[in-house]
Amino acid sequence: MAEETVKAFRMQLKPGFEAEYKKRHDEIWPELSQLLKEAGITEYYIFLDEATLALFAFQKLGATDTTASLPALPIMKKWWDHMADIMEVNSDNSPVAIPCPEVFRL
Repeated sequence: MAEETVKAFRMQLKPGFEAEYKKRHDEIWPELSQLLKEAGITEYYIFLDEATLALFAFQKLGATDTTASLPALPIMKKWWDHMADIMEVNSDNSPVAIPCPEVFRL
């Protein structure tokens, strides 16, 4: 059986949208939340560096990780469209996500 893995990445929030970003995530659509869990995300955290507006995300992925298929799903694209006005995005409205390699674990 495969082990759990972790994935971390950085995204960028646009100035002035700190409260709106938090509000939208506090009100995450139940169907999106369920989809993320079904894709194998067992834990998902996003932290904000208030000085730079950098968002640091951390995901714990279970043995049944299918997150690579998420970008093709309509609900995921709808969420990206919903968030595109408040963060840096790619041409398809997916967030610009810079991978953060692990350098230490305790």
